[in-house]
Amino acid sequence: MKLTRVISTAALSLLLGIAAPAYAQQDQQDEKQTKHEEQAKPERQKSKQQQQQDQNRQQQQRAQQQQQDQNRQQQQRTQQQQQDQNRQQQQRAQQQQQDQNRQQQQRAQQQQQDQNRQQQQRQQQLQHARQQQQDQNRQQQQVGRQQQEQQDLNRQRHQQDVQAQQQQERLSQQRQQQLIEQQQQRIAQYRQHLDQQQQQQQRQAIQQQTAMLREQNRASQYRFQEEYLERMRQQQVRLDNDRDHDYNHDPYFYTAPTYRYNRGGSYYETNQYGADLLRRSVNYGYEEGFRTGEADRQDQWRSDYRDSYAYQDANYGYTGYYVDQDEYNYYFRQGFSRGYEDGFSSRNQYGSYSNGSYSVLGAILGQILDFQSLR
Repeated sequence: MKLTRVISTAALSLLLGIAAPAYAQQDQQDEKQTKHEEQAKPERQKSKQQQQQDQNRQQQQRAQQQQQDQNRQQQQRTQQQQQDQNRQQQQRAQQQQQDQNRQQQQRAQQQQQDQNRQQQQRQQQLQHARQQQQDQNRQQQQVGRQQQEQQDLNRQRHQQDVQAQQQQERLSQQRQQQLIEQQQQRIAQYRQHLDQQQQQQQRQAIQQQTAMLREQNRASQYRFQEEYLERMRQQQVRLDNDRDHDYNHDPYFYTAPTYRYNRGGSYYETNQYGADLLRRSVNYGYEEGFRTGEADRQDQWRSDYRDSYAYQDANYGYTGYYVDQDEYNYYFRQGFSRGYEDGFSSRNQYGSYSNGSYSVLGAILGQILDFQSLR
């Protein structure tokens, strides 16, 4: 029994001897573990803080991203709204502009229609006035023709009476010789005048005037002046060929004066042949004036008959016989100014056109010449 108790005690001691180092070793391990845990605890705390900071950072980033997305969306919505507003404003502005343009077009069309209507009314009034003027001119022409016919009839009767008187009376030989000498001086002066026109200075003046017409694009007036100069050249040729005039058998030089007329406050006398030449001078002037006025109208030029070379020259139809040159020029220009007015205005107030030529109405011709019979 004692032995059993000893064995038990020894075994317990052995167990205790063995367990004591184990427990000591365990305690050391636990102490190390505790120290390790105590050392790792700040690291874990740091790791948790880092994780918390990362989480916070991520949350902030997500919040910032969300805020940026919201701002972007808000900005996009704002831009879209602004674009929509701008588009609507542009559409409204375009619509307003279109409405204004449409209204302006309507007003312009209405104004154009009113102008066209007024223009038509003016044209109708002008046509009516022109028709009235034509009717008046026609009536005047008819009256003028009747007067002309009556004057022609009276002239024929008068010529018959004059011829009858001429058969009974003739100028004296001395008076005939005086008239012939005057005529020879007149012819010499006129030839000298024509010669002067052929000089270089005169030709340069005509060339300058011709060049001026071309520069002014007055084609019709230029054509008329060329035709007038050609007619004057032909007239000079005829005059040069007439070197042997038979004065003794020319009735002008032995026929007594039958008319008296006033020019410039002075009275002059002439016979039937001189009177006929003065009538022709007026008619020649009227015809040349009509063509000149018509040319200026076609060129849309201002009215000015004094600007024409034909008016300045005033010698077409003059042969140097029976009347002085200045006298012929005077009556030529009287007809020219009236013909120019008719030609420029496209009317027949002072003359008429018949058988390819123009002539002054009888009443107007009588007013210009105002012949008074001496028999």
